[in-house]
Amino acid sequence: MTMRRTAVAAVAAALTLLAAWGGAHSATAATPAPAPAAKTAKAAKTVETVETVETAKTAKAANAAGTCAVLAPGASAVAEKAVAAACEQIGVWYTWGGGHGPQPGPTYGQVDPSDPDSAHDPERLGFDCSGLVRYAYARAAGGDPLTGNAHHQFHSPRVQQRFTAAQATGPLLPGDLLAWGSGGPIHHIAIYLGAGKMVEARESGTRITVSDVRLDGDYAGAVRIAPPAAAPGTFSTWGTDVWTHREPSTTSPRVHKFPGPTTVRIECQKHAEPVTAEGYTNDAWSYLPEYGAWITNIYIKGAAWLDGVRTCP
Repeated sequence: MTMRRTAVAAVAAALTLLAAWGGAHSATAATPAPAPAAKTAKAAKTVETVETVETAKTAKAANAAGTCAVLAPGASAVAEKAVAAACEQIGVWYTWGGGHGPQPGPTYGQVDPSDPDSAHDPERLGFDCSGLVRYAYARAAGGDPLTGNAHHQFHSPRVQQRFTAAQATGPLLPGDLLAWGSGGPIHHIAIYLGAGKMVEARESGTRITVSDVRLDGDYAGAVRIAPPAAAPGTFSTWGTDVWTHREPSTTSPRVHKFPGPTTVRIECQKHAEPVTAEGYTNDAWSYLPEYGAWITNIYIKGAAWLDGVRTCP
């Protein structure tokens, strides 16, 4: 009986050992052999190449969609800096009256009575069209060279060269200012990027964006801004809502209103109708050639009779 039990135990042990060896062999066969290092590196390089190509395609698509940047050669360093400053504001709200605070930069806007979309502008920090242009050139040139609204900027003494609507975008360089309002006062202004593109603060309810240049409608042409050196005869107005007149007299027709301090060029001055305002009385008037209008010297920063300005005939 003892010998029989011993034989059975031996057979069981042998079967157990055989099963264990078979399981280990099966497990070894199911585990794949590690790939050679060269093949692994090659596969990684292939993935990296595909990702690089896809990244390049994405960047190219983004540029085609309207990336804000200098898109043509030939502009001055100041103009290129102005483009860069404006492009930094992509996505900022348009807000009516925005950007016209004491210093260049975004401000809360106002409600435009003629535009229902401006209802939320007092809650939005941003720029209107001329506020963006003012900020961009202040950043680029230093100081505050393009104060006032779009009309004042288009007629600024800082303008170096003008281009008619008929010339389209052919002679334009990045940083040039495009304007609309050929039938009257300029009411919109934008910054040219090149390649038929511009950056603009367009209207309430939208954000600063890149757009195709619009040459239809009342496109009035474009201007190129001169380097920062002050133009001869350049002065600044002061006060708010100051009107210019067709003749050196307060009773002559009004021409343009300066909502706040604005850089102007004075061609000459003369003695004419005495004016009393802001606690001053003065009979000197200055002629502004860009506006074809006169302004009392009371609202020009400087002496009552301006130094270095000739007398009008």
